[in-house]
Amino acid sequence: MATAKLYSGAGKATGTVDLPSSLFEQPVHKQALYEAVRNYLANKRQGTHDTKTRAEVKASTAKLFRQKGTGRARAGSSASPTRVGGGVAFGPHPRDYSYTLPRKIKRLALKSALSDRADNERVNVIEDFAMDAPKTATMVNIFKGMALEGRH
Repeated sequence: MATAKLYSGAGKATGTVDLPSSLFEQPVHKQALYEAVRNYLANKRQGTHDTKTRAEVKASTAKLFRQKGTGRARAGSSASPTRVGGGVAFGPHPRDYSYTLPRKIKRLALKSALSDRADNERVNVIEDFAMDAPKTATMVNIFKGMALEGRH
């Protein structure tokens, strides 16, 4: 059975507590964890990158020079992607990168993450946790008592 260290509200160790096996004793499914992290990062992306196409570039619509007789290649627009100052041919445009992960995969990833944490003794339980006001100093004192200060 998976166990976790039990701490008082002041951060003093008081013993251990058994964790439910339905959440903390499951096999770690690496693919589900990968999918959950990938989904999280994709949903965080802004997707506001943009480049101007030849239609959006501010340029003259006049033909650069006549079609024949100059000995040069045909050129019709200064906004062409092959010209300096022209548009971008296949550049990025705004899009939404977010997608939804299936509910079963989300649950499997959460159980896998919790099980992995429990296997590596990285789960702690605080009993009778109460604060008068949300103060950082109070949390720092609790973490110091738990020897978690500076640990990631």
